[in-house]
Amino acid sequence: MVSIHEEWNMSAKKSKMAAMATAATAALAVESRAAQAAAVDDLIAKIRDKNDTVRAEAMFGAGKVGAPAVKPLADVVATDKDFEIARAARRAMWQIARYVGRPGAGDEKKATVAELMPLVADSRPVAVRREVLWMLSELAGDEAVEPVAAILKDKELREDARMVLQRLPGEKSLAALKAGLAAAPDDFKINIAESLRARGVEVPGLPDEKRKPTRQTNMKPLDEKQLEEAVKSSKGKGKKR
Repeated sequence: MVSIHEEWNMSAKKSKMAAMATAATAALAVESRAAQAAAVDDLIAKIRDKNDTVRAEAMFGAGKVGAPAVKPLADVVATDKDFEIARAARRAMWQIARYVGRPGAGDEKKATVAELMPLVADSRPVAVRREVLWMLSELAGDEAVEPVAAILKDKELREDARMVLQRLPGEKSLAALKAGLAAAPDDFKINIAESLRARGVEVPGLPDEKRKPTRQTNMKPLDEKQLEEAVKSSKGKGKKR
């Protein structure tokens, strides 16, 4: 039989072990965050390097740095006056998007989408917002529909937004396109109609751009008599062969 004293000692040991495990977990988390921050700082420093080789190596390795590097890279794209550096930062963002989009990387993808979504806000330059929209089109789901749908009102980015909604899977994005069609100005309704048709929705009352000729022609449609003669002529040529 275990005495009260022994039971108390066992309980105290368990509590101490649990506290030690919690402290160790917290220490590992702090260490992990510190390592992530150092990796991001190193990546940004190399992206800003004047040496082409250093920038290229950093860009191609950005995928493994992951979500924590998304916003710092977007800041470089938005603010750096050096075209090559800004371009390297943009390509590094795409490397991350494609790396986390690989099979089995659900948590990394989710974290990256969470970092990308705030970057479509109006306060960001159009060039950054456009790139982020297309990254979301490859990674996101329902969680991105609302912020993307809001951009249908933006004349500079509405075309990108409607194409992203067209690509995002699910009923929520489809509903956003339908709502967007109802609210769109006349000069943009036909564009949203094309996205709805691509998603299998019939849109009566609006012309189908795909059925328009791609180049002007002087040819006129045949009337009934001309069509009949053309058919007879075609059959006659077939018999001679």
